[in-house]
Amino acid sequence: MSRRRGCEAMAGRGARDRGSASIEFLGFLPVLLFVALAAVQLGLAAYTVQQAGTAARAAARTASLDEVRTSPAAAGRAAMSGWLADGADVGITPCGDGRARATATVQIPSVIPGVSFGSAERSATMPCDDG
Repeated sequence: MSRRRGCEAMAGRGARDRGSASIEFLGFLPVLLFVALAAVQLGLAAYTVQQAGTAARAAARTASLDEVRTSPAAAGRAAMSGWLADGADVGITPCGDGRARATATVQIPSVIPGVSFGSAERSATMPCDDG
């Protein structure tokens, strides 16, 4: 086999493989999109849990004061991001045994329409003012 014939055979094989990388990428694209959506959803869930904790602490802190100027539930919602506060529920147990308690429940937003990921719930306890 001459050297020239070997080069022609290689060139023929390359022509048959033309476009195969594109097809492989198209086959792998749904997997990449799924991984990206899962990462975004995980980030949203973690952010929602953090915001629920912030709301619970703010509500408990407000409920523990002697002179409450705003409702503790409103203070909890005000401490959150506005787009999460709309679906939040903040429950308060006022000072009774020297402590105020608050529980915030926030719906976890979904990046996939029609799929629900439940809600995040966090609680906080603050000592009441002695004055």
